[in-house]
Amino acid sequence: MLTHPLQNNLIELQGEYSFPMVVLSIMLAFIVTYTAFVMNNRVQNNSFFHRKFWFVLASIAMGFGIWTMHFVGMLAFSLPVGIYYDHLSTIISIVPAIAASFIAFYLANRQKKSIWTIFTFSLVIGIGISTCHYVSMLGMRTEAIHTYKRSIFVLSCVISVVIPFLASVVFLKLQRYVEIRTLRLYMALALGLAISGTYYTWMSSMSFYLPKHFSPHSRIIQMVDIDLLGVIVTIGMTLLLSFLLLSNLMDKYIEYRASYYDPLTKLPNRRLFEQKIKKTEFPQSLAIWHLHGLEHVNREYDYQFGDKVIQQLSLRFRALVPSVMELYRIDGHRFAFLTHHIDGMDYLQKEMEEVAEYLRKPLIVEDYEVNITAVCAISRANNIEETANIYTNALAVLNYSSIEFDYEIIQYDSTIHTYAFGLEIVEDIGRAMEQEEFFLVYQPKVNVVTNKVAGVETLLRWNHPTYGFLSPEVFIPILEENNRMVVVTDWIIEKVCKQIADWRNDEVFFQQVAINIPGQYVTSSRLLEVLKRKLNKYKLESSLLELEITETSFVKNIEEAIKAVNTFRQEGFSVALDDFGTGVSSLSYLKKMPISTLKIDKSFIDDVPHSGKDSSIIQAIIALGESLDLTIVFEGVETKEQVEFLATTCENPIIQGYYFAKPMKVDELVQWSKAFEQPSKILA
Repeated sequence: MLTHPLQNNLIELQGEYSFPMVVLSIMLAFIVTYTAFVMNNRVQNNSFFHRKFWFVLASIAMGFGIWTMHFVGMLAFSLPVGIYYDHLSTIISIVPAIAASFIAFYLANRQKKSIWTIFTFSLVIGIGISTCHYVSMLGMRTEAIHTYKRSIFVLSCVISVVIPFLASVVFLKLQRYVEIRTLRLYMALALGLAISGTYYTWMSSMSFYLPKHFSPHSRIIQMVDIDLLGVIVTIGMTLLLSFLLLSNLMDKYIEYRASYYDPLTKLPNRRLFEQKIKKTEFPQSLAIWHLHGLEHVNREYDYQFGDKVIQQLSLRFRALVPSVMELYRIDGHRFAFLTHHIDGMDYLQKEMEEVAEYLRKPLIVEDYEVNITAVCAISRANNIEETANIYTNALAVLNYSSIEFDYEIIQYDSTIHTYAFGLEIVEDIGRAMEQEEFFLVYQPKVNVVTNKVAGVETLLRWNHPTYGFLSPEVFIPILEENNRMVVVTDWIIEKVCKQIADWRNDEVFFQQVAINIPGQYVTSSRLLEVLKRKLNKYKLESSLLELEITETSFVKNIEEAIKAVNTFRQEGFSVALDDFGTGVSSLSYLKKMPISTLKIDKSFIDDVPHSGKDSSIIQAIIALGESLDLTIVFEGVETKEQVEFLATTCENPIIQGYYFAKPMKVDELVQWSKAFEQPSKILA
């Protein structure tokens, strides 16, 4: 009741608080609230569990935090009279807290947020806190009469709304400048104080009375069942925190396996292989087995049977590989063996002969005999320069025109294999463009502040009829050395302009599409003519294209390059400096370059924020770019920690990398863009 009883025949009881228990109740409110925010953040991220699961779990955690704080607070309070609680009412009191948390998190995860959304979020939280307290008190059983002071009761309700509201507003103002984890801690502390502040203000509005003839107990009696409360709180906290920890570990493990391991053979895949061979470790010896005739197996039987053949081969290869050698499945029909053994070539040759002996015998799969022909290429790196080419050299052996799949083990010879492979690649360019062996993929660039797609980068891929999918790192250097990238770039510009026109007709928009321009083409008058012609053909504006050029374009002929880029800018094109930081003249020429965008190379991103040195370098580059009023794009971003670091270090970061999306074909890109939702992380 909100009125005071007649006090002539009553005495007012004075309660006491245990300070350690009060501190514990506030800490519990903070810990469980922070846990709820972490769980809610999982709604935004890819996870093994469905996002609705995390949504519900976050609501349960938040409701449990409100409920737990209430009863630990009651445990901290004592009166010289026995007070007990009806178990059913006690359990039911958690329902409004969970329901309110569910609604609040739903509002917090909406993409568009206004001041009214924030107020509604705060109001719902306040209602949940107050209702939980009030419902629990309905189950209170005592001989004492209790009343509420109206003004203080109203104040407690106001506190439950105002603190979350102010905290949310401050959060939105600071999220650009302060680390996300720090803001999450701040928000959890604010809501923890709102929960506990509401409770203790609410308790101060209560008065307890007894008849004058009533004899108080000689000892202080706690207001709740200590054992029951301890069991509930301990079990609840343990389950929530343990599940959060285990799910985090599970998600990271699954994400790592999906990114770096072949799902069929469970072997490390090409992505992990390419990362491994880029490391400057030598001596390093590489053998690649190319299995021939797998397509014939798939046609004669079926793809499921073909998968079983691959699985059996991988198991046998794994058994043959010694502990000092690493095994990868780098393509549908290629396995790579990598070793750092001191006697690399001789050692590898001997081990590969055992593999060849195994392959010469028919495989028995489901009572069928299967013959797989194959050939092996071996290359070796003894220094850092050779390490960069070890994979390309092995491919040059496999792509040699006169190679036969008779289980031969062939060592790379620069006088034979490089020239022959390069010549064949150059000769196949015309056919690749005409017969659509070349195709384009697009990788999104995401603005972390607005959570919108800021554009896409166009990347070239080649599905060669003989050699399968060739890595751009293999064929692009060959095309550049033979001055064929100009023709290919013209083909890319045509395809990109047509694609933008198609997107426009389908009402699909990606702001800007970036095209990589080879160094020797930047200063050519032909480039501008081609760009204008294609834009006119498809009735497009120049602002829809961004031209990405590398530092080497400037280093070789700085004055001509600056003049050319000035012309591009005057024509309305954006110009990005790609792979910034990898050239020797970046800082000395940067102020002269009339570019609009700075793309920071992946090599600077890989070790942040864990590497203090790399983090400092990134901060310096960001400060330099922002001082020149440049858009800053970060390439190769793959982890949440990297995104959080860049979001708090850069004022308006653009993220490109596997964290958001891999390079995708057109249909995949459009599907991804429609499904892409990255709300502002008010409770992230």
